[in-house]
Amino acid sequence: MSDSILGAEDHPLVACTISRDVQLFDLLIEDMESALGEGWGDLGFDEAIPFMGQPDGERMKFIAIAIDAEDERRSDQLISIIQRASAKGIKVILIAEDVTPATLHKLLRSGADEFVPYPLPEGELQSAIDKVTAPPAPAPAIGEAVAEVASGGGNANALTRKGTSNGVLIAVQGLAGGVGATTLVTNLAWELANVGKTDNPRVCVLDLDLQMGSVSTYLDLTRREAVFEMLSDLESMDEESFGQALQGFDGKVQVLTSPPDLLPLDMISSDDVQQILDMARQHFDYVIVDMPKTLVQWSETVLTSAHVYLSMIELDMRSAQNALRMKRALQSEGLPFDKLRFILNRAPKFTDLQGKARVKRMAESLGIAIDVQLPDGGRPIMQACDHGQPLATATAKNPLRKEIAKLAQSLHAIGQTDAEAA
Repeated sequence: MSDSILGAEDHPLVACTISRDVQLFDLLIEDMESALGEGWGDLGFDEAIPFMGQPDGERMKFIAIAIDAEDERRSDQLISIIQRASAKGIKVILIAEDVTPATLHKLLRSGADEFVPYPLPEGELQSAIDKVTAPPAPAPAIGEAVAEVASGGGNANALTRKGTSNGVLIAVQGLAGGVGATTLVTNLAWELANVGKTDNPRVCVLDLDLQMGSVSTYLDLTRREAVFEMLSDLESMDEESFGQALQGFDGKVQVLTSPPDLLPLDMISSDDVQQILDMARQHFDYVIVDMPKTLVQWSETVLTSAHVYLSMIELDMRSAQNALRMKRALQSEGLPFDKLRFILNRAPKFTDLQGKARVKRMAESLGIAIDVQLPDGGRPIMQACDHGQPLATATAKNPLRKEIAKLAQSLHAIGQTDAEAA
């Protein structure tokens, strides 16, 4: 982006980095100079808030806060800086290296607009700058919503819902077999349905893996002929037929299971899928779609309709190769690849330094951000799935269950905050 686009010709200082010592982030210096030339400055943490009250500070377009593990003890000060910038209308890009997911989640929730991991992947800072300095999009039509959500070290932009009959659509797709996509779908649904003590949201799960869908197994539900009958005659689908195809799980989650028999994935068209999504969103606060691993014609429909598209991977070569192929496929078709949020399942433990280094190298080589890292829950996870029980019921203290619960709480909190603001 040129200086003129950012307004650097009128006001030379359009951005600032804020860090303990910017020399620790040499790649950030290079990328800031490449993006802004001399139109940026550098501040220490103690200098940031006073400077934003000065005329030069109030004219800034954005700030880039660079932190590492040593800065986690400053979280309260960092939150104050982010909140002051937001109040001044200054966008915030958070750049972090070796910072715990809990701290990142707290900072993103406090108002940061974009997150970029350090070392900076090629072109990611420029992309973040372009995004935060772009002119506001036109106001959405009634009934539309836009959301991008991540927690535990990822992105969390504003979630907007219009009215009470336009649910949030969350799609989950595993990029390789056995990476835990259906486990995430079923347990995220359960945690969302129980996120509060009262007035819990209405949650629906759509298992669109028509051939190998396992949501029914993981929730101990029967596969009913009503699902096949509805899919066979979607032109006449109404609220009654849709409701008959659903099954309730413990009175809190409604589920559209995959049909009893194997069906071709192209049995339903893009228009059919859109009709199902629209029907579900009219009646539920959250609609979670379990996608097949195979890309089909209607995959684009779900991708473009979803507020959040979670892509599950593991730390292995097959996941890396498939993630790269997915990236190339979407970008070649001009589809919104940036909507994908990558979730690493069975991530290395905090003390596994070699494993953490592998995660970083994987993300850098693919040019992606791994927004959420879920721990390995071990054998109890498989046992819970085989018994058709949510982890909250079968093994409530399991570390995987705790992280999924945090993700659900983050999703719901963002939705509630923006609903109140609207």
